[in-house]
Parts: sequence; structure tokens; C-alpha cells
Amino acid sequence: MRFEKGHKLATRRHIINAASKCMRRDGISATGIAAIMGEVGLTKGAFSPHFESKDALVRAALACALDDQQHCLDEGQLNGLDLEGAIQRYLNRAHLEAPAQGCPSAALLPEIARQPLNTRQDYEKALGSYVATLAALLPGADPEPKHRRARAIFGLMVGTLQFARAVPDAAEAQAILDGGIEAALQLARAPAASLRMERLRSDTLGSDH
Repeated sequence: MRFEKGHKLATRRHIINAASKCMRRDGISATGIAAIMGEVGLTKGAFSPHFESKDALVRAALACALDDQQHCLDEGQLNGLDLEGAIQRYLNRAHLEAPAQGCPSAALLPEIARQPLNTRQDYEKALGSYVATLAALLPGADPEPKHRRARAIFGLMVGTLQFARAVPDAAEAQAILDGGIEAALQLARAPAASLRMERLRSDTLGSDH
């Protein structure tokens, strides 16, 4: 059967998108090739012309999810989104209830840590770009302390969302989200404390020599 030009590329994109959502919803290990292919209306046998292994698909699916997350933050920044808005948008009820469309770190972090090196390297690079965008929203001129604080803020947000998703009571989950927002905003607004930590770190390193 002949297909028009671009059909294979379009099918590959559909498979990646489906895999990205299925893996964030159900987990990497729990998501089989047959289930992913079924999401796009194809049989398991149609998988091999597009990917050499499940690991290759996992890598592509994570890249897709991370690209979407970066694009969403970039677009929000262009529309005037500040750091407080980014934190509140991340730690909200809609994100809590939609892991398949949400942050891959919050959905998959323990499994990402067990992926092959090249997948983890891709993740690290994409995460660095996301954290750098968050850092640009922080006050201050020194990029290194801003980057460290942005990394800490993101880690706090991810952990808060994972914690809230594990709690079945809706009111308790919302309280966890609200507490995470408060803590993240306190960290974002605490340059003096950050500077003291930086001086302490420098003094400690200096005393080792």
C-alpha cells in the first residue's frame, strides 16, 4: 500500500505523543508497546519500522514531554508570566489531576533514574534549559545563585506534586499544594538567605584547603 509523503513521519509523531501520555499516566514499566500502538489504532507489529526498541521510544517520549513543558513555560513568559504565576500554574488542581498531560519529572522521576545513560543525559539537558528559564524569572544579577535557587524551587514543586498525588483525600491534597506554593514563593523571595548560604558554602570550601 502506498502512503502519501510524510505519512511515516506523521505516524511516528502520533506514536511518540501517545507513548508520552501513556507513560506519564501509567508509568514507563507498566506501559507496553501493544497498549501504545493501540492508542494510535495500530498493531504491535507496526512498531518496529519506527523504533528499534522500547528504550528508543522512551527516550523520544520523554523528549516530547520535556519539549512541551519548555514550550509552555516559554510561551507563558512571553505573555508576561512571572515566577509566582509559574509556581501557581504548576501546583494547581488541574495539573494534579492530569499526569498524562503534565510534568514528566513529577510523573516519572524514579523511573527516569533507572533509564539508560543517553536517556538520562537528554533529560538532564532538557531540565537544565527549563531551570534556566525559571532562573531568569528570579531577582538578582548573579546567574549562578539564581540557577541554584531555581533548581531548588523546581525540586520543591516536583516533590510537592508527587506528594499531593499520593494522597486520596482531595482537601488534604489541596493543602499540600497550597503549602508547596507558599514554600516555593518564600524560597523565591529570599535573596538574603541565599546569599548567606552562598557565603557559608564558600567559607566551608575555603577551610578545606
